[in-house]
Amino acid sequence: MVEEVILEEVEPVETGKELRLTANERERIRLAVHAAEQQTNAEIVPMIASRSGFYRDAQHRAGIALALSVLTILLTTDLLWLPWGWHASNAAWLVLATILAYGGGVWIGTFVPIIRLLTSTARMQGKVKLKAERAFTQHAVSQTRERTGVLIMVSLLEHQIYVLPDPSLLRRVPVERWSQVAQAAFGRLKTGDIVGGLCQSIDTCGMLLAEICPGRPGDNPDELPNDLVQEP
Repeated sequence: MVEEVILEEVEPVETGKELRLTANERERIRLAVHAAEQQTNAEIVPMIASRSGFYRDAQHRAGIALALSVLTILLTTDLLWLPWGWHASNAAWLVLATILAYGGGVWIGTFVPIIRLLTSTARMQGKVKLKAERAFTQHAVSQTRERTGVLIMVSLLEHQIYVLPDPSLLRRVPVERWSQVAQAAFGRLKTGDIVGGLCQSIDTCGMLLAEICPGRPGDNPDELPNDLVQEP
């Protein structure tokens, strides 16, 4: 069971869209992982996720907000569009306009700026936490020989970087040290250099792991792929 979360707010360029990396950029990440693992028997898995959730509740909020706004405007300006007074059919037109406004609001709620506006930081953190924990299991980070796997995930829509060590590593290192792994990426991530920021975190993580579980000559197998994991 994963016990700890380390979350840091970042501002990458791409948000909620699939990040298209070149072969050279992927190779750069792979080599960073390979170099970091040379000094430790731990395994580092880098990951970039376009988003950690769909946030359909934000779509409903946007729909309700627009529907109520349209209904309020129509009711307060009835003299402009009902110059001959109310008729039985007017109520039907109000209902139809409200429904259409709700549908338009739901569509608007699919845009990233609206999602971020209508979703609390705590909810986004929860989504990132859940996605990272699932990835930790799905990509076998928890299945290393000595339980020394670490997942480093950048979630673009949420603007967060999540460092998730195996519980055995968490018990051996203060949380502050793991937080430094995330913070190492800040400078480059804030300028939009997602690959550079991720590589910086990988390097910092490698130095930390070399202290607590150094590699043993002749007994340092590469248990997990060094390639970047990328998910929509």
